[in-house]
Amino acid sequence: MQMQVFLCIFVYIGNFQLRYTMISHCLRLFLAVTTLALVGGTVDAQQMKLPVIPLNIGLYVIQAEVATTKAEQEQGMMHRKTMAQNDGMLFDLGRPALLQCMWMKDTLLPLSVAFIDEAGKIINIEDMQPQTEDQHCSDRKSHVRYALETNLGWFKQKHIAAGATISGLPDSR
Repeated sequence: MQMQVFLCIFVYIGNFQLRYTMISHCLRLFLAVTTLALVGGTVDAQQMKLPVIPLNIGLYVIQAEVATTKAEQEQGMMHRKTMAQNDGMLFDLGRPALLQCMWMKDTLLPLSVAFIDEAGKIINIEDMQPQTEDQHCSDRKSHVRYALETNLGWFKQKHIAAGATISGLPDSR
């Protein structure tokens, strides 16, 4: 592909008589490259199909997609335009750490995130605005293993706060 683009530029600059015959080839090549770039962007914007598990929080059940790999976690909720009322995304962050942070780059939905320890106890909950690079971090007083993103205000609407326990979390890796 790079060779063909170079050839188009070379032919256009170097040989006046071939310009007319090559212009249609170069134009088709340009359109193909542009289309490929646009389609590639669309593919990146599409969400990976992640496993869904039910998580129980008091009387409530949330259907959570589980992001376990680095690629899944980097993609997260990016580019999504909607999320059902009782859906969410669980990030299994692996080894518990004193500080875990989330951000909202390229995320279109306002979200709330609960940082959760290995036993399922919510450490703290943060609200996050869309398309920002602000860091939203766990409380440094406890080790965090999971982060659960929901629609903005979901925890508050259900009167769920720090200290509540979530059951149904995946087992240790």
